[in-house]
Amino acid sequence: DILDCQDCRCYQHLESRPLHVVLGNEACDLDSMVSALALAFYLAKTTEAEEVFVPVLNIKRSELPLRGDNIFFLQKVHIPETILIFRDEIDLHALHQAGQLTLILVDHHVLPKSDAALEEAVVEVLDHRPIEQKHCPPCHVSVELVGSCATLVTERILQGAPEILDRQTAALLHGTIILDCVNMDLKIGKATQKDRKYVEKLEALFPDLPKRNDIFDSLQKAKFDVSGLTTEQMLRKDQKIICRQGIKVAISAIYMDLEAFLQRSDLLADLHAFCQAHSYDVLVAMTIFFNTDNEPVRQLAIFCPHGALRMTICGVLESSSSPSLKLTPAPSTHPHLQAYLQGNTQVSRKKLLPLLQEALSVYFDSMKIPSGQPETVVVSREQVDKELDRASNSLIPGLSQDEEDPPLPPTPMNSLVDECPLDQGLPKLSAEAVFEKCSQISLSQSTTASLSKN
Repeated sequence: DILDCQDCRCYQHLESRPLHVVLGNEACDLDSMVSALALAFYLAKTTEAEEVFVPVLNIKRSELPLRGDNIFFLQKVHIPETILIFRDEIDLHALHQAGQLTLILVDHHVLPKSDAALEEAVVEVLDHRPIEQKHCPPCHVSVELVGSCATLVTERILQGAPEILDRQTAALLHGTIILDCVNMDLKIGKATQKDRKYVEKLEALFPDLPKRNDIFDSLQKAKFDVSGLTTEQMLRKDQKIICRQGIKVAISAIYMDLEAFLQRSDLLADLHAFCQAHSYDVLVAMTIFFNTDNEPVRQLAIFCPHGALRMTICGVLESSSSPSLKLTPAPSTHPHLQAYLQGNTQVSRKKLLPLLQEALSVYFDSMKIPSGQPETVVVSREQVDKELDRASNSLIPGLSQDEEDPPLPPTPMNSLVDECPLDQGLPKLSAEAVFEKCSQISLSQSTTASLSKN
């Protein structure tokens, strides 16, 4: 099954054999995680026996609990979290410097600035969003605009080696595509013909897969379950960052009604503390939930202690016609925070990002500050701090589905990701330890194979 995706026979050749890492995106949403696991499984089964393919989840292990749908699905298909390898447990830079690394990027195609040195190790890209030509690695790039990257992995398996596909892997791919494509809902329009085609193929090959409504409802419930999370955890759970000229804007998806979120105890203090801890000047919270008719509802909250910057952002969002958000101001007693009901639920956070970039350009123009390059750039926290120091603290720090349509998993806008998980400390696993863990994965096959058939 998918747990048996490593070949232990190559461990004694560690000195001369590279480690092939299949790396998902920095949000590690369900689509990214499953795509990395399934693609590594396929490559291990169809490549020379002495090659080792390792899926790496591109977050710290400690952040997995924030992704309820990931945890739920891993448990459902009997994949123990303990056998997975996370980004803070493997030093990709050291492996690369030792000439022992090749990278396959899945569900993203641009590495953050902190990983720029790894670009020359990238040998393949499999993604489902438009290519950023200025940043895409010079290797084989396969990009197709479908609803879920898991669809492209399914296609690769069924076209390349359909005989290796087992029920466990099929269940992972099937559920992920259904969640990403919002249960293939034609009104929402996330699913493409190819997404529908491969969901149907998986169902034909494995008739005992869960019913679409059942698996969608289960994953959606797990995805939206924020019970027990602090405000800080809710903001981190599904977040993207953009940065222009030293101004950092965080955009967080919040899976609850905005009114309930605004009534959380000590909310204002939590927002201030969160933004100060991460040097954010603006926090945009997009709340997402489903009403009693199971229709998506979106709301916005703009938190920014800097009045001119907040007013500029709100003005751009309110006046936007392409797309029109159809915003209606909502009551808010919190200073520095403007809340809205969003009439156009088709405008996702992914579609909101360009409007926020436009708002920053308008702000810079109004302040007569050169806006620099038109695209959003990534800077380190140290660089941001230097920019803020040079500005004499004139700016007060403030507040995957790709979240493209609820309840899609968060997917980063690639170069909009600001930090590498390694920033918080040195990796805990050496190259030898990674190979040892791969051995444990293979040994676990006998205990999980029977479970995966049930």
